[in-house]
Amino acid sequence: MELFNQDILYAWSAPFFLLVILSEMYFSYRAKAKNYEFKDTATNVYFALINFSLDLVMKAFSFLVMGVCYHYRLIDWEGNQAWGYWLLAFIGQDFLYYIHHYVDHHSRFFWAVHVTHHNSEFYNISTGFRSPVLQPLFRYMFFLPLAFVGVEPLHIMFAYAMNQNYGTLCHTNFIKSKLGLWGYFFVTPSHHRVHHASNVKYLDKNMGMVLIIWDRIFGTFQAEEDENSYEKLRYGLTKPIEDKGPINIIFHEWKEIFRDFFVHKKELPFTTRLKYVFMPPGWSHDGSSKTSKELQEELKNQKAA
Repeated sequence: MELFNQDILYAWSAPFFLLVILSEMYFSYRAKAKNYEFKDTATNVYFALINFSLDLVMKAFSFLVMGVCYHYRLIDWEGNQAWGYWLLAFIGQDFLYYIHHYVDHHSRFFWAVHVTHHNSEFYNISTGFRSPVLQPLFRYMFFLPLAFVGVEPLHIMFAYAMNQNYGTLCHTNFIKSKLGLWGYFFVTPSHHRVHHASNVKYLDKNMGMVLIIWDRIFGTFQAEEDENSYEKLRYGLTKPIEDKGPINIIFHEWKEIFRDFFVHKKELPFTTRLKYVFMPPGWSHDGSSKTSKELQEELKNQKAA
């Protein structure tokens, strides 16, 4: 059996993460930190199971698509044990995930799926399992360039799973250090706390999963500031949802898109209504709501005034 297999990795890592989550729960309880809440944690587990199930359903189709691309690959590696091959698999996967993640935050259509990962007001290791449950329907499409450059589909998804495992461990409040030189190149809990924060300054920042260098290169990096010099981190959405039932948590943004397209903005031209589907979250034709970039520009002007 192929050892570099996503399913085998998940089977081995599941007990490890269970132990880590239980340990974090214990230390949160001891420290009275209130990092966990039963219903929220149960929702995280529930979403992880749905996501994994949908992954299984989509597996044959996604591997078929990646396999077709791999068949027309531009590079033939001499044995997939070469260090360059695996370097390409992991770094390439991380870069393509950055692009995927960037799109998730800058197109409302994709944000409607990804928002599930962000609508918890708690931040802990289990939050890393609060999956955008519908992503298996299209996630593999972002990884096709790796197949074209000769990375086997099985290894593409193995690299994805490895990178996800690393990213999951960054969902914690217990590691306060910015980790020095490591934090210059790699994502740390400090970096990812920024990503999950709903404070205006932190919106749509630190998209990387393993390497933070993509954010530094493409201008989406934001360091976590000392709470004494800035403000306390707030997790969740800029507008918290009231109905925290699992169905609404998954579909609430889709409901809002439907209302904008068919009800609230029905008098607008079709092309304008279409922008309410695909433009960045918060975009409006009349300024009645604002994107994260516009909110950050306002904040910058307020501080300069």
